[in-house]
Amino acid sequence: MSRPPLTIWEQAQMQGYSRRDFLQFCSWIAAAAGIEASGVPAVVEALDTKPRLPVIWMHFQECTCCSESFIRSSHPIVSNIILDTISLDYTETLQAAAGKQAEAALHSTMEKYKGQYLMLVEGSVPTAADGVYCCIGGRTALDIVREAAAGAKAVVTWGSCASNGCIQASKPNPTKATPIEDVISGVPIIKVPGCPPIAEVMAGVIVHYLAFDRIPQLDGIGRPKAFYSRRVHDTCYRRPNYDAGLFVESFDDENARRGYCLYKVGCRGPVTYNACGVIRWNNGVSYPIQSGHGCIGCSEAHFWDNGPFYQHLASFPGFGIETTADTVGMAVGAVTVAGIAAHAVVTNIRKRSVIAEEIRTSEKIPEQGKDA
Repeated sequence: MSRPPLTIWEQAQMQGYSRRDFLQFCSWIAAAAGIEASGVPAVVEALDTKPRLPVIWMHFQECTCCSESFIRSSHPIVSNIILDTISLDYTETLQAAAGKQAEAALHSTMEKYKGQYLMLVEGSVPTAADGVYCCIGGRTALDIVREAAAGAKAVVTWGSCASNGCIQASKPNPTKATPIEDVISGVPIIKVPGCPPIAEVMAGVIVHYLAFDRIPQLDGIGRPKAFYSRRVHDTCYRRPNYDAGLFVESFDDENARRGYCLYKVGCRGPVTYNACGVIRWNNGVSYPIQSGHGCIGCSEAHFWDNGPFYQHLASFPGFGIETTADTVGMAVGAVTVAGIAAHAVVTNIRKRSVIAEEIRTSEKIPEQGKDA
């Protein structure tokens, strides 16, 4: 009689982690997955009792930056536990096997865990010329992704290449690069766009699925709401400067040194939904805007074709003060000028009143002296 698969807690124990370490991990990963504190016990119970999740991680038209982001996270729990928490049965980038052994591992997982494994995909799929622009083991990416998706419980598209085509699908798109959702059907798809996505976001999506055995709540285009419900603009520390009409006019000008808003030099933060300003990168140290470079909108579809990166958008959706940077600047400037003018008028009126009062007082003094 074969022994049942190890649970995630048992696997952690075998690697020398204490119960305290495990509980800290559960709390941290619940937060990373966007789960509130009341949901932590459910995460603990799930990871205490559930076996590792079988995973197939595929690579097509991409640069592997999503994997690089994931495995190079500075948070040790992600690199040390997550990769051991999931049963990473097939991945062209991280597996030791090659050739026939690798193909055997892929098909063995698909057959043994049909309907149970999680399929993670990096890269777009070329459809031009019958898909010959991306072949693995003599088969096209199109054939491979359709076969693997047919037996998957859910599909996660890592990065903008898999989620929306990214640079491969930019004009003129000679290979007819296509996002994963356009070539498969009949299986839930979770999009985790970004070039690359944040490592903790990737980890959070996996653990949410592990803990609750279901996909997280998604927005209207299939992204996890926990990480993609707010614009970069909304959580940007430079936002007060935007509201005040204080903008960088050119890179390395005096306004840039003061940390003013980067909208006028091309920042796409107002139209980009991502958690960069909250989670940040390199263990929460920084993110592009904090480093002095505007957001290029890498988690949004067609960002490569949405005009020059260093030219600000004419306008973006919003209300009130959120119309255009130029209008905001002009409006703030007009208000400032009007305020100065109003202050000057009031001051002059007051001065005239004071002068008139002094004149009246000086005229009364001699008359009072004469009467005396």
